[in-house]
Amino acid sequence: MNHLHTALWGVLPYLVIALLVMGTAWRYRYDRFGFTTRSSQLHEHRLLAVGGPLFHYGLLFVVAGHATGLLIPESLTERLNVHEWLYHVNALAVGGTAGLATLTGLGILLFRRLRVPAVRAATSHSDRAVYPILATVLLSGLFATATTLAPHPYDYRRGVAIWFRSLFTLDPDVSAMSHAPLAYQTHALLGMALFALWPFSRLVHAFTAPVGYVARPYVVYRSRGASTRVPAAPRR
Repeated sequence: MNHLHTALWGVLPYLVIALLVMGTAWRYRYDRFGFTTRSSQLHEHRLLAVGGPLFHYGLLFVVAGHATGLLIPESLTERLNVHEWLYHVNALAVGGTAGLATLTGLGILLFRRLRVPAVRAATSHSDRAVYPILATVLLSGLFATATTLAPHPYDYRRGVAIWFRSLFTLDPDVSAMSHAPLAYQTHALLGMALFALWPFSRLVHAFTAPVGYVARPYVVYRSRGASTRVPAAPRR
């Protein structure tokens, strides 16, 4: 283990986390009204109606798959009698499908941004930096997933997942990540670059998802035919 490995897998993740937290707090403090996607639906809606759901719902499954694969140890699935072969086949099928859907949705959204002049004009400098990184993160993730089809694939749950969980104990297992294949290391580095840029781009709107709407009380509307006349005050 050399100093470069220590810097990449033992120091850099904490710097990224600090930048993500402090950058989001700074953005909320000084640009609270900027926590938005800067919607361009008024300029074009047909491509958005296809690419938006593909990207967002696909990304939700990608995040869920990462959380399952990285946070759930192999020993737990063994106790639940989940066969290792079945686990990896499911991860390949669901993760690959979700990744392709997300990448397809992103491609449609990027095509829309280039094709529609008004949407292209609204593209900020941060967007131009984030979109290529986001695309390469998805491509590298799909490539890493495809390597599991090899005769003797790398088991990320015995390497990358151990390193990821060790970050939460403040004792990063640098060797677990330094021995991972280049595809997984590249995917991890690109992911950290994306999170470092997150607070300074439109991606920050993910922290403002209207989760409270689920438990929100019903709003009662009156029909157009309902009487809206206010009763007159009684005479004195």
